[in-house]
Amino acid sequence: MRSLKQRRLPPLNALRAFDASARHLNFRLASEELGVTQGAVAQQVRLLEEALDIPLFERLARGLSLTTEGHTYFAAIQQALTIISDATDALNRRSTSLTISTTPSFASKWLIPRLAEFGERHPEIDVRIIADAALCNFKSDGVDIAVRLGKPPFARGLVSDLLFPLDVFAVASPQLPTPDFPVRAISDLENYVLLHDSHDLWPEFFNALGCTNTFAPLKGPRFSQSSLAIDAAIAGHGIALTSEHLVERDIAAGRLKRLFDFSLPLSLGYYVVLPQTRVRRETSQQLRTWLLAQFRSGSKEATGGC
Repeated sequence: MRSLKQRRLPPLNALRAFDASARHLNFRLASEELGVTQGAVAQQVRLLEEALDIPLFERLARGLSLTTEGHTYFAAIQQALTIISDATDALNRRSTSLTISTTPSFASKWLIPRLAEFGERHPEIDVRIIADAALCNFKSDGVDIAVRLGKPPFARGLVSDLLFPLDVFAVASPQLPTPDFPVRAISDLENYVLLHDSHDLWPEFFNALGCTNTFAPLKGPRFSQSSLAIDAAIAGHGIALTSEHLVERDIAAGRLKRLFDFSLPLSLGYYVVLPQTRVRRETSQQLRTWLLAQFRSGSKEATGGC
C-alpha cells in the first residue's frame, strides 16, 4: 500500500469547488455557496482539470455539463467528502459530549432528577447516561466518568473522589397500611413486610441493634435494584432500607418517612471515578466538579476504579 505522501491528492479547495460546481452545474451558484468569487471557483476547477489532465466539465453558454469522466469522478468525490464531513461531525460531537456510567438506582433516584441543573450550567455538553451495575473499563465502552458504589483501594491509573459514605435507615410510606403505623420500635417491624434489595442489609441492620430474635427478617419480596425497593416502599408495599441521598427528595415531598433515628454505617461509599488521563479534559472536569459540589461532605481523592 502506498504511503500518504505517495498518493496523488488534489487540493481540498479544488475538490470543494468541483463538488459545488458539479451539483449546481453553474460556477456562479457554486461561488455563492462557497462564499468566494465566481472567478475563483472557475480557476480552482481549471487547476484540478490540469492536475488530472482530464476535462471534467463541458462549458456551455447557459452553464456546465459534466463529461463522462466528470460524472464518474463526481460520484467518488461526493462519497469521499461525505466521509470527511461525517468524521469531522463525529469528532466535534465527541469533544462536547460526555458519557457517565453509574448504577441504575443512583441514576434514577439521584442523578436524573438533578441533571437539568448541570445542563443549565453547561448547555454545550451533551450528557449520555449508561445505567448499568456492570463495571466499566473506560477503554472499549466509551465511558468518560463513572459513579460507583464501592470502597478503596481500587484499580491503578484511575482517580476517585468520595461523594458520600453510605449509611442506611428504614423508610416507609406515610400511608403504609395498618396494623400499627407509624412504627415506633424495632419490634413493631414484625407486623410489616420487609423489602429487600441486592445488598441484603436487613440481617446486618438487626444485628447492629442487638436484635437476636429478628422474626425471620429474610422474608419479604426481593428486588434486583435499590430503586425498585424504594418504589415499592413509596407504593405502600412495605419497609425498605436506603440511604439519605437516594430518598431525600421523596422524604421532602412526603412520599416516604424515616422510621427510626438509627442509621447503619457501611464500609461502602459512592465515588466519582475517572482515568488519570482524562482528569484534565474540560468536560470531564466540569461534571466531576459539579458532582462533588452537590455534597457537603467534601471530597477525598485516591486512585480508584469503578
